[in-house]
Amino acid sequence: MIQRLTLALLLCTAPLAARAAPDTYRLDPVHTRVLFAVEHAGFSQALGTVSGSEGVLVFDPQDWRSATLTVSVPIQRLDLGDAKWNTATLARNLLDGERFPEARFVSTRVEPIDETHANVIGQLTLHGVTRDVTLAVTLNALKRHPLPPFRRTAGFSATATLSRSAFGVDGWPSMIGDAVQLRIEAEAVRDRNAADPAQEPPVAPAGTPASPSPSNPASPPPVEETTP
Repeated sequence: MIQRLTLALLLCTAPLAARAAPDTYRLDPVHTRVLFAVEHAGFSQALGTVSGSEGVLVFDPQDWRSATLTVSVPIQRLDLGDAKWNTATLARNLLDGERFPEARFVSTRVEPIDETHANVIGQLTLHGVTRDVTLAVTLNALKRHPLPPFRRTAGFSATATLSRSAFGVDGWPSMIGDAVQLRIEAEAVRDRNAADPAQEPPVAPAGTPASPSPSNPASPPPVEETTP
């Protein structure tokens, strides 16, 4: 009788024991990029990118709601394809990259849609202002990478739209649209020792360009009167 009871208890608790804790992943700054689009005087959508983002993802594909994401985006690595345009965008009357060299996103909750889609809601701090932002996220793949060192890797695509004026970036309203469309492509490598870059910056993988420091920005000094 005791043996049967013990067996029954083991069978009942087996599903709980089988559910492993979520894995921790480190964003790969080489294969993570933010693309943004914003109206330019009604003529076109200006396109730019920011590379070199770092962060930590805690993720279990069987339990999206338990996922957490913390990301730091180096604003000073913004690239619109032209040095003068980059300088104008990072100037004090727009992004003010000297005072605010980094944007930061911290998830607060995840709303699953299906096995490969979810809305990730979190707080984005940009230009010294924090607002809630929702990312529409797609899980592209979660598998062993085919190249050395063959680490388990998660790949995601995400989109969002934000108002630049809501973050205090309201310069040149007659030239630059208010709505900024974001597209994010990200890869994250499983790393149990991954740490929030704001607390303990990880060593960048080989081949990753060094991020400029606030005390030695790579971009030229802000130019107040340059027209975007």
